[in-house]
Amino acid sequence: MRLADTLRFARDAATGYPMRTTLSVLAMSIGVAAVVILTALGDGARRYVVGQFSSLGTNLIIVLPGRSGTGGFNPANAITSTPRDLTIDDAGSLRRLPGVRRVAPLAVGTSEINYGGKLREVMVAGSTAEFIPIRNFEIAQGQGLPEEDWNRGSSVAVIGAKIREEMFGNTPAIGQLVRVGDRRLRIVGVLKSTGQGLGLNTDELVIVPVSLAQAMFNSNTLFRIMIEANSRDAIPGTKDQVMETLKQRHRGEEDVTVITQDAVLATFDKLLGALTLAVAGIAAISLAVAGILVMNVMLVAVTQRTGEIGLLKALGATSRTIRLAFLAEAAMLSAVGALVGYLLGQLGAFALRQFFPVFPAYPPDWAVIAGLSTALATGLIFGVMPARRAARLDPVQALMKH
Repeated sequence: MRLADTLRFARDAATGYPMRTTLSVLAMSIGVAAVVILTALGDGARRYVVGQFSSLGTNLIIVLPGRSGTGGFNPANAITSTPRDLTIDDAGSLRRLPGVRRVAPLAVGTSEINYGGKLREVMVAGSTAEFIPIRNFEIAQGQGLPEEDWNRGSSVAVIGAKIREEMFGNTPAIGQLVRVGDRRLRIVGVLKSTGQGLGLNTDELVIVPVSLAQAMFNSNTLFRIMIEANSRDAIPGTKDQVMETLKQRHRGEEDVTVITQDAVLATFDKLLGALTLAVAGIAAISLAVAGILVMNVMLVAVTQRTGEIGLLKALGATSRTIRLAFLAEAAMLSAVGALVGYLLGQLGAFALRQFFPVFPAYPPDWAVIAGLSTALATGLIFGVMPARRAARLDPVQALMKH
């Protein structure tokens, strides 16, 4: 029997029993679609988090007050020393380091903004002129905070796009005086709308000079110090320099935590990559179930077509030909199921992207290839036993049973 005849035999056998064929294709397609959709979700989560961290800025080093590690309990230290706060002067000392391009101290709190009888609560970020370029924010109108002595803050503010819209409507915001907390501030700039990012909605943000924010919140400590290194290669060395400088300023104590954007990104990338593999594994189980269904269907087919097999053998078809014919049918069912599943999976991923535009739910190439190849391999592996059973049938007995 030629290859074309074998394929025609497999096609006719599949179309001869439409219900059985439909169920087999459906089972396989559900398995492949599950792999595609779940890996699209997992990889979409990874891309979203990586994108959010990348939008923070590039070559970032962040200093947090307090140690993240636990170095054991020392009673003497508990009595004699307390962790020092991060100060504006600490941030200022880091500007002189060779690997540093920009430094932005950050003090954060909530307050109320008042203009023309309109009142609303806002997030206030106290920083410097370098905060906006470090964070990759863009100015839509006006300008950023002025370059000035960090310890003497001007009474100015840069506001988010939503605040400008709610407070001023169609009237110009630049140059207007607003009250933030108990301070009267002049608006010098409006941020370009960027929306929510890692818990910070810049559209509802008010940026003021850092010393002014500390006075408003009656606090001398900083929430963070954000540092931009000269280059990606300079990050590790600059991190060590930052830690050493602050250690010297804090009387030899390592009472701060220095983290790098790359390290945080790598951790999330690894975690979410593992999650994607895990959900792909879970989805692959359904492919194994589909393979078992294909095997059951093919075993039934052998029973139903005993006479047909006997006739083929009587006409001179070899066991190898019979085996190939049944394997071709199993492969055909699996291939059609895999293709339908792939299309359904891509449709599901497309629907996810429509409902959640910020979420890049694209199935990774490796998952699509693995899903399709696993479906084909499963169909063939589970098709071997029915094919062998058909090939072993004795032609005389098969014709008698028929």
